[in-house]
Amino acid sequence: MKGNFERLIRSEKPVLIDFYADWCGPCKMQSPILKEVSEEINGKARIIKIDVDKNQNIAGRFQVRGVPTLILFKKGEIVWRKSGVSTKNELVQLIEKNS
Repeated sequence: MKGNFERLIRSEKPVLIDFYADWCGPCKMQSPILKEVSEEINGKARIIKIDVDKNQNIAGRFQVRGVPTLILFKKGEIVWRKSGVSTKNELVQLIEKNS
């Protein structure tokens, strides 16, 4: 995944990464919100889910200490980061502003 991950985050199009874990209750709340966001933004950004238990190297690289942690990348740079559940409106506005 490492090579693909680097290519993904360097995209011209914003990439929202959801660092999650299967055992995480708040992550299960965030998942349907991200699905709604994806439908509303109509391709303006990619939304990628990364399981921190299966991708510990990537989670460690970005110092993900709690899940869910959402990080928005644009051209390889972190433009926004938040731990905890985010609302649909917050994420849609964030993506609109950065696309």
